[in-house]
Amino acid sequence: MTLNRQQQKLKTRRAIIDAAFGLLDEQHSFSSMSLREVARAAGIAPTSFYRHFKDLDELGLTLVDEAGLTLRQLMRQARVRIASGGGVISTSIDTFMEFVTANSNVFRLLLREHTGTSNAFRAAVVREIQHFTQELTDYTVATTKLPKELANLQAEAMVKLVFSTGAEALDLDNAQTANLAQRLKVQLRFISNGAREYSKHKE
Repeated sequence: MTLNRQQQKLKTRRAIIDAAFGLLDEQHSFSSMSLREVARAAGIAPTSFYRHFKDLDELGLTLVDEAGLTLRQLMRQARVRIASGGGVISTSIDTFMEFVTANSNVFRLLLREHTGTSNAFRAAVVREIQHFTQELTDYTVATTKLPKELANLQAEAMVKLVFSTGAEALDLDNAQTANLAQRLKVQLRFISNGAREYSKHKE
């Protein structure tokens, strides 16, 4: 089947995004990436890049948006698994660690750009983390008796701990990752139980 011009344009744009993600690894960050190597990995001429992105910064912001969206979609899937009988914290962390293991380049991008030199990239990652935190806050309010303000504080603490632990997991083997995940589940239960106790004493 022959692709029309718009379909071909979308296909090429997707190839550029996938190529950039594929170039990321523990030694190669987005800031060290050149337009030429992205174009080469995508199988296009460097000049063709500009038909899809204004510059590398625009591509980088697109990668951050996609990384955040991928993570949020995965955690929504975790909530579906929870609804069918899985424990909230255990299922969420298992799902998150699966994401980090299977999408290490995607997660590395979020980690690096969160503390990177680009104001635009840092702001974009902060935005994605805030979206993630807000979804967890809304879920907590809907499934527990915690007031929204306390649910948000709990979500912020949990998200920061989860992201920090995800960073540790990037350089570990499967057995070490499993141990780290188990420790994280216990720590998150501490936070959850503490929030409930705090709410009781505040009433």
